[in-house]
Amino acid sequence: MHTISSMAKFLEIDGSYGESGGQILRTATGLSMVTGKPFRITKIRAGRPNPGLQAQHLAGVSAAAELCGAELEGAKLGSTELTFTPGNMTRESLDIEVGTAGSVALVLQTLLMPLSVARHKTHLDIRGGTHVAWSPTTGYFRHVFCEYMRMMGVSVRSDTHEYGFYPKGGGRITVDIAPSAKLKPLALDKRGRYVATEAWSNASRELARPKVAERQLGGARVMARIDRENVKYVESQSIGSAITIVTKFSNCLLGASALGERSLPAEKVGEQAAAELSRALATGATMDSWMADQILPYIALAAGKSVILAPSATKHMKTNIWAIEKFLGAKFSIEYGEKNVVVSCAGSA
Repeated sequence: MHTISSMAKFLEIDGSYGESGGQILRTATGLSMVTGKPFRITKIRAGRPNPGLQAQHLAGVSAAAELCGAELEGAKLGSTELTFTPGNMTRESLDIEVGTAGSVALVLQTLLMPLSVARHKTHLDIRGGTHVAWSPTTGYFRHVFCEYMRMMGVSVRSDTHEYGFYPKGGGRITVDIAPSAKLKPLALDKRGRYVATEAWSNASRELARPKVAERQLGGARVMARIDRENVKYVESQSIGSAITIVTKFSNCLLGASALGERSLPAEKVGEQAAAELSRALATGATMDSWMADQILPYIALAAGKSVILAPSATKHMKTNIWAIEKFLGAKFSIEYGEKNVVVSCAGSA
């Protein structure tokens, strides 16, 4: 982590670039804390139906500011411009309230970049939505994202204590991060041997009698081989369900999740997750699309060259690379193959 100069010049970030979503802000905030470079972002989420900062974006950047004593301007709901001047990372624990069903996983995206290379362990206690749309579930976060962090030398332990479904949310997750002085690069040009496919199917306790969690698994089995099954019924403020499926190889793992909907049969939820995973597996990729997008800042910070095979080069991926290269000396390359893309990066560490 870098010492901060109060006279440092702002990096100017155009929040409308590329897919113009909240990922630009999350990446900029996390890497600002790592590098000590302050930034000004304008046109935040300009291309979205509800532009500007929403509750989960505000929670993420505010928590980041608390962790490092940052100076923050423009941090209010609906704001399309924000400045962030980071301080030094001193906090070892933080309680975060995202509000209603705002995604806890999206808040974690901001914070884990700096915490993975901090000088101390950190404990986070976050309340909000654990299983909500347009966001990874905490099940996916634990069984896929945290596994890749372990491969890079960072221990991230995640526990979901209360489940938060849309619209009320009210979930709670704790995360303990033991950082690494140097992140290990990922050499994932080959999958290795097949190990197993495991599924975790969860539903609110009110859905136990119609066996929603079991039926989600049944739907998944129609589309994919499932070697290990886990069923859990939980207390929650809003009724909901979710399934996460992960296929492990000796060198890598790929995952997919799906959420229950009131008008969607439980079997179809399982089919959706299994179909998404099957599509990723059919490309020969070593990471699913969501993980490939999210791993980018970490391999940019790693000590050495990383190679991953992604199902495709999404607009989200290209936007994230653009934001990362604003802060770091790392350079990415994307080579297009017949079924997948090879993403390479010589880390900046």
